[in-house]
Amino acid sequence: MSKTEPAVTERVALDRTDERLATRKLGAAGWFAGSLGKIKDGELGLLPVVVGLLVIGTIFQTLNSFFLSSANLVNLLMQSSAVGVIALGIVCVLLLGEIDLSVGSVSGLSAAIFAVSLMNRNWPTVVAVLLAVAAGALIGLVYSLIFNRFGVPSFVITLAGLLAFLGLQLYVLGPAGTINLPFESQLVWFGQTGFVPAWLSYVLCLVLAGGFFVSRYIQARARKAADLAYRSLTGLLIQTALAAAGLIFVVWYLNKSRGVGWMFVFFLALVLIVNHLLVRTSWGRSVYAVGGNREAARRAGINVTMVYTSVFVLCSSLAAVGGLLAAGRLASAAQSSGAGDVNLNAIAAAVIGGTSLFGGRGTAFAALLGIIVIQSISSGLTLLNLDADVRYMVTGVVLLLAVTIDAASRKTRTTHGRA
Repeated sequence: MSKTEPAVTERVALDRTDERLATRKLGAAGWFAGSLGKIKDGELGLLPVVVGLLVIGTIFQTLNSFFLSSANLVNLLMQSSAVGVIALGIVCVLLLGEIDLSVGSVSGLSAAIFAVSLMNRNWPTVVAVLLAVAAGALIGLVYSLIFNRFGVPSFVITLAGLLAFLGLQLYVLGPAGTINLPFESQLVWFGQTGFVPAWLSYVLCLVLAGGFFVSRYIQARARKAADLAYRSLTGLLIQTALAAAGLIFVVWYLNKSRGVGWMFVFFLALVLIVNHLLVRTSWGRSVYAVGGNREAARRAGINVTMVYTSVFVLCSSLAAVGGLLAAGRLASAAQSSGAGDVNLNAIAAAVIGGTSLFGGRGTAFAALLGIIVIQSISSGLTLLNLDADVRYMVTGVVLLLAVTIDAASRKTRTTHGRA
C-alpha cells in the first residue's frame, strides 16, 4: 500500500463533500457553474442544436414574418413527426457506433404492407398496423443475426437491406404502384386532422411538468444517497415551474391556430419513453457502455449480443412506425414512400441533434431537436420561395457543422482526459 493512498482517498471524500455543500449553498448558481465546467470540458450536450434553433428562427422570422406564426409552427411539428420517429431509431443505433441505411426502405415497406392489408385484404386497422410493425421488427432481427453471427458491418447489411426492401415494397404494391387510403381512416385522421382539445393540451403540460419533477426528485435523492452533488428541493421546484410555464406558453401559442396534433404528441411520447429506457434502465446503460467500448462492456458482463439485437429490432420497428405515420399524413402508400431524402433526413436529424457518430454519446431528444432543425430549414426556405437545391445545400452545411462540433468536442474531452 502506498503512503499517498489515504491522502488521495481523503481528498476525494472532501471534494465530494465540498461539491455537495456548494450545491446546497449556491443552488442555481452551483448548477450553472457545474454546467459551465462541463461545456469547457467539451460536454456540449444539446447546447449547439438549441443555439442553432434560435439562430434559424431569428433569421427566417426576420426574412418572413409568417415563419414563427402559430399556423406555420403547427404544420412544422406535424411534418416533423414521421421522420422524427425514424430518427429516434437511428439515435439508438448510433449510440452503438453503428448505422442503419435502410430505414427509409423499411418505412416504405411498412406503409405498403399496411395499405394492402387494409384496402386489398379488408383487414381491421389494428391488425394491419401490427402486421406492418411486426415486419419492421423481423427485419431488425435479421440484421442483428447477420451482424452478430457473421460480423458483417452494419453499413453493408443495411445497404443491402435498402435495396432489397425497396424491391419488396414495389412487389407488395403491385402494378398499381399507389394505394390511396380513405380520409375517414383512423390513420389518416391521426396524421392530418387529429388535434388535442385545448383544455386537454394544458392538462398534458401539467402532467409532463409533474413527471419532470418526480424524475428529477428521484434522481436528486439517489445522488444524495451516493454522496454526490444534487439539486435542492427549492431548485427543483423553480426548474419545474419554469418548464411548466414554457410548455403552457408553447401550447397556448399553438392553440391560436389548430393546436397540438395527436401525431406530434405520439412522437413526443416515444421520445420520452426511449429517453427513460436509455437513462433509467440497465438496458440503456448497457447501450451506452457497448457504444463507448464494446470489449470493456463484454468483460464487465454485459450481454453484448443481446444489446445489438434489441437495438436493431427497435430501430427497424420505429422505422416501420414512422412509415405508417407518413402514410397517414399523405393518405397513401406509393412507390415513393420512404424514398427521396427520408433516409438522409433521419440520419442527419440524429447527428444534428447531438448524437455522436463515434458511439456512446447522445440522447433521445436528439431526434426531436434534430428533425425540428431540418424541418425549420425546409419550411423557412419554402416560405422564401427557394428551390429544393438550396435546401439540400443548407442542410448539408448544417450537418457538416454538427459533425465538426462533435469531433471538436470529442478532441477536447480526450485532451482533458489525458491532462
